[in-house]
Amino acid sequence: MSDYILTYSKQRMRPLEPAEEEIHLIDIAHALSLMTRANGHFPHFYSVAQHAINCCKEAKSRGYSKRVQLACLLHDASESYLSDITRPVKKNLPAYFPIEEKLQKLIYQRFGLGDLTEEEQAQVRHVDDTLLYYEFYELMGTAIFDQAPVKSMEHDFTQKDFLSVEYEFIALHESINSDYRCLGIDACQGAWVAGS
Repeated sequence: MSDYILTYSKQRMRPLEPAEEEIHLIDIAHALSLMTRANGHFPHFYSVAQHAINCCKEAKSRGYSKRVQLACLLHDASESYLSDITRPVKKNLPAYFPIEEKLQKLIYQRFGLGDLTEEEQAQVRHVDDTLLYYEFYELMGTAIFDQAPVKSMEHDFTQKDFLSVEYEFIALHESINSDYRCLGIDACQGAWVAGS
């Protein structure tokens, strides 16, 4: 078992040599709903999945495309297979970045986002940083940036049951894909084409 992890869906997933068919939405939603933000230092449990859901809602509130909304929902999906490492530690582990980038690109590809533009990626990063700021401001009373980023809506940072978060994550994915006909299987994973 040294070269793979066993996921929630009983998939043998090789995080260092991942295959697209090993990536499943249910595994991502389940793992991220049980994974804490801020390395567990917030006053209560607040999951990576809650963060991703809030990012997705922020993107929608800003009028960003459904592609960007989905990218916001999935932007931390690699953590469901690699776990998370705090920023100060991660920047001193140069070997980690290529592993994370390779897996995240494959996850985006799996969900039809392999061709995200620079502008779309910049929108995702800005939403991510906005939620990061307000998570620390609301939950820790600390402003982590000199200037507060503009948010387009209020967000829920309360503690939630992990199952409700997992289900909301999956429901958001399905809602985003409701205007598209998906090619492939497994909860509409794969390339999208515009359709009725």
